[in-house]
Amino acid sequence: MKKAIIGKKIGMTQIFDEIGNVIPVTIIEAGPCVVAQKKTVEKDGYDALQLGFEEVKEKHLTKPEIGHFAKAGVPMKKHLKEFRLDDCSANVGDFITVDTFAAGDKVDVTGMTKGRGYTGAIKRWNLHLLGATHGIGPIHRQSGSMGVIDPARIFKNKKMAGQYGNEQVTVQNLKIVKIDSEKNLLAIKGAVPGAKDGIVFIRDSVKA
Repeated sequence: MKKAIIGKKIGMTQIFDEIGNVIPVTIIEAGPCVVAQKKTVEKDGYDALQLGFEEVKEKHLTKPEIGHFAKAGVPMKKHLKEFRLDDCSANVGDFITVDTFAAGDKVDVTGMTKGRGYTGAIKRWNLHLLGATHGIGPIHRQSGSMGVIDPARIFKNKKMAGQYGNEQVTVQNLKIVKIDSEKNLLAIKGAVPGAKDGIVFIRDSVKA
């Protein structure tokens, strides 16, 4: 990994290319992110940069967090994320902006999906519905047989009802279509995980 940044999902829209084709894009407000900590092989065993994103008031932080920012001498930030980078030339106090990326770059975007609460197996796993006619019922939206007589138990990882969504998901190999340096915006082709105003982590693609 050579470059990374933290951003906030603004929403989706569409733009047109040179020949008039419609491109669905997700708009992300990316950075500027301050380098809050730098880790090295000599001291920590690996190279990494800890980035901070989005201004926050002191009253919304814990005492350890306040001390962490004070020690680094950087503005207090709401979100912190560590990235292991091949090039850790940036120093504490430097800012990472959208200019780090360029139109045409392939990136991986990580975010938290929308939480849907406790849902049934039909919605959660897209299972088939039970028969709706010929006297089958009265329940239709539930899974069928759970198992067999032997070993007379339910195997682990059986697709059943439960918590759906609110999990970390990474979408790989997305293309950056456009960059607006003045407004710190990235236009990325396709959809990315999460709801509007959700925090996402953008890094160059491992498959590019």
